[in-house]
Amino acid sequence: MCRAKRLLRVAAIGAGCLLSVAAIADGRFTLTSPGLADNATLDSRHAASAQDCGGKNVSLPLAWSNAPSETQSFAVTIFDPDGARGLGIVHWILYGIPAATTALGEGGPPPAGSVGGINRTGKDGYYGPCPPHGDAPHHYVVQAYALDLAANALPAALDRNALIAAMKGHVLASSSMVVRYAR
Repeated sequence: MCRAKRLLRVAAIGAGCLLSVAAIADGRFTLTSPGLADNATLDSRHAASAQDCGGKNVSLPLAWSNAPSETQSFAVTIFDPDGARGLGIVHWILYGIPAATTALGEGGPPPAGSVGGINRTGKDGYYGPCPPHGDAPHHYVVQAYALDLAANALPAALDRNALIAAMKGHVLASSSMVVRYAR
């Protein structure tokens, strides 16, 4: 029985890899984090550095490919639906990312011209995970949006709800991945 479960697990992992390769091969807009698989556990360096969270507040490296040719800008969000007892917590909003951009470096500055939205601290910028000690791993939904909006089309300091409202009718494609973290 254990051998059968291992074979099924290997088959499922293989199928996931094939799905990713298929998504890239068929031209679908795809979001990845170099060195980090979908549903993987984040390294503690990505956790918040404040409030005894134990991290260094280093943003994740992100890359996307196969954006529609009409794309004028991108937006990226990281949202923890498990946070705040299921009400969710916003960890990062970045929009107005120029269309020529295909990646965000780990811990790097945002691309020139991009705009930081409001995270859980009431400020812009990346704010790493910091779930309560003993909680089950939280899920962090990382989303990238290809937009038909010019990079400078949206005002500064949008929160997640305002960004979603502003993007309505302007999303050409989107892709997401989930990462987990617990303390």
